[in-house]
Amino acid sequence: MSFPRQQARTQRFTIGVPRAFQISPDGRRVAFLRGRDGVDTATCLWVHDAEGSGTSEVFADPRSLGADDENLPPEERARRERLRESGGGIVSYSVDDAFTRAVFTLSGRLFYVDLVGDDTTPRELPAVTPVVDPRISPAGDRIAYVSGGAVRVIDIAAAEPDHGDRLVAEPDGPNVTWGLAELVAAEEMGRYRGFWWAPDGSSLAVTRVDESEVNTWYVSDPGNPGQEPTGLRYPPAGGVNADVRLAVFPVGARGAERPAPVWVEWDRAALPYLATVGWTTGPDGTPTVVFTAQSRDQRTLTLFSGDPATGLVAEVREETDGVWVELMPGVPAHTGAGDLVWIGREAGGERRVYVGGNAVSPADVYVRGVVDVDGNRILYSGSPAGSPGDVSLWLVELDTGLSAPVEVPGHGCSRSPDSGAHSGVRSGRLRGDTLVVQHRSMDFPGVRTMVLRGASTETRRSCSEIESLAEAPDLPEPRVRTWRAGERRIPTALVLPSWYREEQRPLPVLMAPYGGPHAQRVLNARGAYLTAQWYAEQGFAVLIADGRGTPGIGVEWEQSVHLDLAAPVLEDQVAALADAAERFGFLDVSRVGIHGWSFGGYLAALAVLRRPDVFHAAVAGAPVIDWELYDTHYTERYLGTPEGEPGAYERSSLLDEAAKLERPLMMVHGLADDNVAFAHTQRMSSALMAAGRPHTVLPLSGVTHSPSDPTVAENLMLLQVEFLKDNLRGEG
Repeated sequence: MSFPRQQARTQRFTIGVPRAFQISPDGRRVAFLRGRDGVDTATCLWVHDAEGSGTSEVFADPRSLGADDENLPPEERARRERLRESGGGIVSYSVDDAFTRAVFTLSGRLFYVDLVGDDTTPRELPAVTPVVDPRISPAGDRIAYVSGGAVRVIDIAAAEPDHGDRLVAEPDGPNVTWGLAELVAAEEMGRYRGFWWAPDGSSLAVTRVDESEVNTWYVSDPGNPGQEPTGLRYPPAGGVNADVRLAVFPVGARGAERPAPVWVEWDRAALPYLATVGWTTGPDGTPTVVFTAQSRDQRTLTLFSGDPATGLVAEVREETDGVWVELMPGVPAHTGAGDLVWIGREAGGERRVYVGGNAVSPADVYVRGVVDVDGNRILYSGSPAGSPGDVSLWLVELDTGLSAPVEVPGHGCSRSPDSGAHSGVRSGRLRGDTLVVQHRSMDFPGVRTMVLRGASTETRRSCSEIESLAEAPDLPEPRVRTWRAGERRIPTALVLPSWYREEQRPLPVLMAPYGGPHAQRVLNARGAYLTAQWYAEQGFAVLIADGRGTPGIGVEWEQSVHLDLAAPVLEDQVAALADAAERFGFLDVSRVGIHGWSFGGYLAALAVLRRPDVFHAAVAGAPVIDWELYDTHYTERYLGTPEGEPGAYERSSLLDEAAKLERPLMMVHGLADDNVAFAHTQRMSSALMAAGRPHTVLPLSGVTHSPSDPTVAENLMLLQVEFLKDNLRGEG
């Protein structure tokens, strides 16, 4: 089987990798999602015995429950698209605080399964379908879910036939939904939810989203001319956003009068973006709503606490930045003592983890996010200074003063640590003291998942491994060299064919960047280079550079693209190429191609338009061509609004440069893309036609922003290679 086919059918070798971990309060059991093998898209719910047998058992198998991933409600399809979730079966679930019960949805139907006791058979509940995003209450007795834009609650143990299913909030207008995240929240803010249980299960905090004033864009499939276009509320840069409000609803018993909302009010004109929502418990045990709201220019982020009984709010903390305030994962959070856990920065400094007013992360660690807070222990991820390719976990123990990187065992839980990229999640209970660590490295293929018991003690009580069932790539081990290129010390990687010897004929260069915010390609993990290695095997030296704007180095590096998303990122690609050519004499810089997807597609098109002296052919996948057509929250963070900063949009747009094209350019785009609309490629193609510039457009019928069909994904790689080889042949 070819590597493109294997990579496509294994969804980039992610099928079979355990994920989405939940840990029992005593730390002895770990729930997770995983298929039964490396190509099984029917993801199952498993439970791992971390202290006894060390084995894992299936608790819910979609195949036995009549699941059909083709029969998904539109809201669920949209949620998965925002999450870049291409799997099937059970793709998400929630558990109660005591880890006694889990809930999930399949094909819009609601299921629960008991995680303790003799009978662990999954059962369906008679919820109003289609069910979206079910969440179990902390006590495990009720489930809240969204259906038809309304939030409902159903009692698990109540009498049939309807188990007390009842409305909590329902749409009060034609373009109003409750309990769902709007597009920019899910796509750009990392908020995929729209309702949250109070810690005592007495109430729900729920978002109300009114999209009446938001532009309607239409996504159609020309391959099915009889199918009506799908309307999508999409707020382009400078346009009107959804009106988002927050309310608290007491959740009464069946038969009780439907609760009236308690509106949680803040200055939404000054802070229109609702970034995060959650709950905490005060010293007297009273639940309190906590949320963050961000200004339209994203230079102010304010943390509020809200009284669920009155809706009155108080400002807790404000973060400001003259460029923009980054929304950081995992915060706000609170310790067991009620202290605020936050990621902030002093003027001119780097981001650090704070507890109360005290920094608990070293000044020389690039903080990526808080992973979990367990009592008075904090787990966060970051990169050591000068090593952006390594991602490690740090554990802070407030009671003992411990603050150190988590030692990651080697294969089979041996004591030998490995370097590489890590991720982890910590138990939500102080007494559990259990840590799940996922480890990727250049030293071994794939992902290793270890469950560490007694993770903060000097002598770990036990360690067990949750097996990955992912397929091994049918590909030589990646042949990668990494370094920091040029005066700006740009993180760079060169991937060479396994069969190549440096005394042979020089290799054409294929640059493969993402090159933009929030994505990093140069990592110390084999999985980061699988696709690049396959392209190298076709006869290229593949060069990857993480220039300004990408994460891993520092705030100033990230903010270097402010008001110009074109010049800095392109300059760094050129600089990395020049540095590589100086280091390695076997690179043929007279034959340089570039390809990328999304921002990488924009960068590929930008390269051949502005620097045809350096780049000789490009494949631009789903490129952003005109930034006025991209969404508000992302675009305005970097460029401001089109009205306020017209020069920034002119500098960053590609439409006006169509007449400059003199190199081969292929644009690939899904016609059903609701993130980067096909209009970007269509308008660029029209501009190129008007300028008389030959080019190639490959439209993908029915494909969204992330092609998931194995045949399409495989052939897409093959067509790109053919195009690049044809246009980078050079003399002879």
